[in-house]
Amino acid sequence: MKQIDEAQLESDLAYRFGYLTEFMGFGEDDIVAIHGAASHLAPLVPTLVDAVYDKLFSYSSTKRHFVPRQSGYEGEVPQDIDSLTQDHEMIEFRKQHLGRYLTALVTKPYDGTMLNYLDVVGKIHTPKAGSPELDVPLVQMNALMGFVSDALVSTIFGLGLDSATQATTLRAFNKLLWLQNDLITRHYQAA
Repeated sequence: MKQIDEAQLESDLAYRFGYLTEFMGFGEDDIVAIHGAASHLAPLVPTLVDAVYDKLFSYSSTKRHFVPRQSGYEGEVPQDIDSLTQDHEMIEFRKQHLGRYLTALVTKPYDGTMLNYLDVVGKIHTPKAGSPELDVPLVQMNALMGFVSDALVSTIFGLGLDSATQATTLRAFNKLLWLQNDLITRHYQAA
């Protein structure tokens, strides 16, 4: 039986990620499958981004989080939830971030830089990083991750991959999204 330092899981990001990847069996073959999907998924990123924002804008509980100023955005902010539209400059700014995130998932090496990036994705949705006004409840993050997961699965099924490649790609993305989910939820734990 392998001994795990549970306190270190909470304090050492690399140790935590190493444990999770080993436990889930996320390895080089999964990364190859994810990167192998890049040429198929990259052209679909704008469609995926629009689908995510259509969903986020269809609920007050998720749309309201786009009213406060977003970290790094310097332009005009919307006055309220009702005046916020998807063509608002700040939403375009956020869509670009999501597009870069989805592209990074399928193109970047899974090294320390990527691990830190995935961790910040979780942290930035809390007051712990980015805008102190932004505090997206965990239930909304879980809803979003579930939607993104289903959208990716649906997209992968539609790529026309042979069954072995399709299965490998689906399993790899499933593990990756569970890893991302852990790196989101860890920032919601009480200090």
